[in-house]
Amino acid sequence: MIKTPHLVAEQAAPAALPKGSPRPWWEGRPFVAAMILLAFVPFLYPAIPPIVDIGGHMGRYKVAADLATSPFLQQWFSFRWLPIGNLGVDLIVVPLSKLLGVEPATKLVVMSIPPMTVAGMLWVAREVHNRLPPTVAFALPLAFGHPFMFGFVNFALSMALALLAFGLWLRLGRLGKSRLRAILFVPISFIVFFAHTFGWGTLGLMCFSAECVRQHDRGRSWWMAILRGAYHAAVMALPVLLVVLWRTEATGGLTHKWFDWDYKWQYLLRMFRDRWEAFDIASAAVVLAVPVFALIHPRLTLSRNLAFSGLMLAATYVLLPRIVFGSAYADMRLVPFAAAIFILAVRFKNETRFPLATWLAVAAVGFMLVRIAGTTASMAIAWNRQKVQLQALDHVERGSRIAVLVWDRCERWTLRRSDHLGAIATVRKEAYTNDHWPMAGSTLMTVRYPAAGWFQRDPSQIVRDPGCRHEGWSVRAALYNLPHDAFDYLWLIDMRPIPADWVDGWRPVWAVKGSILLKHVPLSEAGEEQRLRTLRTVRGPGR
Repeated sequence: MIKTPHLVAEQAAPAALPKGSPRPWWEGRPFVAAMILLAFVPFLYPAIPPIVDIGGHMGRYKVAADLATSPFLQQWFSFRWLPIGNLGVDLIVVPLSKLLGVEPATKLVVMSIPPMTVAGMLWVAREVHNRLPPTVAFALPLAFGHPFMFGFVNFALSMALALLAFGLWLRLGRLGKSRLRAILFVPISFIVFFAHTFGWGTLGLMCFSAECVRQHDRGRSWWMAILRGAYHAAVMALPVLLVVLWRTEATGGLTHKWFDWDYKWQYLLRMFRDRWEAFDIASAAVVLAVPVFALIHPRLTLSRNLAFSGLMLAATYVLLPRIVFGSAYADMRLVPFAAAIFILAVRFKNETRFPLATWLAVAAVGFMLVRIAGTTASMAIAWNRQKVQLQALDHVERGSRIAVLVWDRCERWTLRRSDHLGAIATVRKEAYTNDHWPMAGSTLMTVRYPAAGWFQRDPSQIVRDPGCRHEGWSVRAALYNLPHDAFDYLWLIDMRPIPADWVDGWRPVWAVKGSILLKHVPLSEAGEEQRLRTLRTVRGPGR
């Protein structure tokens, strides 16, 4: 028989307090409501959520919603719905945009993902411990972890749904309603799958591990518990047929970068990566320290149920490659959720010691408030910058072709939120931009504009200086090779100072510090005065 590690609780969680007994404040409904509502705060102010990939997503939503009625979009894009595991936000925003418009619909859906994630975490903790542990709020800021801030919105939605579904799985198991659970989780598995395959796989792992523990607690050996756990979790296996069909029809999309330990270590430190490196790394250290503290403290421990789920997610993180089917950062996406599961596992060994519990609860809520305040400030700073940059679109005709170049400052900690800002031109002006990312088998939109050459799609908009860690266009090479006649405008975003002769043939029509919009004109029309104006206007953050 497999023995349970002594560092985690052997016995089940203690029962809830008797009905009518006063509960500590961190277990009450006002606390739950406050934590969920706090998760809405960071995105209340920005009109567009200022996360990295959101512009490209919004461009796709616009194409899906208006392609049939827009002759401009029809020139460059095609779109068809497919039953693939990467549809989550698209399925909600596209129909909702018919009522609200793409931008408000996107904001409404994206800002709802963190509160859903928080609600899922709280439900899981409540079901496992029969109460909310005082440390639970340490996990809640991970709803705004690196994957979400990077703009993986379909993935983030699927993980929010997976946590909510996991809470339901635990509750039905606790109530002994295994048959009802099996019936419900067939459609639930498809819902989570269509949001994003990753969430479906994570849900299966969590449910399997939790069921193994439940079966063992009912007196079965660990080997039999594993077999029973697999049997119960198998009700969620049907979407694998869609995976086989999807990947059979797909072309390209390599899976590689296995066991890249340097990146895997960095992703642990980057689980909160947003704007301020010291703040984000310190927050990651706090999160990693909480379960360690529980293991060494004489009165605390980890629930076997969630500890095993956390270990399974951690093992999956180690085994996952960095790129799966051409989709990058596959392993990175799992880090905040594995960390959250370990924190949710923390509990008292026996009865709750209220002086210690109160201090833990105050510290956890304080951590939540500090992270929410930091995220809110970061979003406001980013949106204030983007709001000014997007004024360039007031000077662009509808249906224009825009070459966008964004300067990469070589792996700075602060997330570069302008990578797909240019795609907002597709949303507002039905324009073509070169920062959309069609990938075989994983997206629904196709870009076709052969005249643009290399500048048809992402990542042609990213330009770097020599010496950067990642390869790519240099600023000068990109401007030299840009097919001028294929574009009406050149939009340089967050650009460093460049020589005026690099933009010969383009006339500036709008500029702010670091960003400039130029219109294509024959070189003969750009006299010396215009060249001097360009030189004065193309200024970067360092000037």
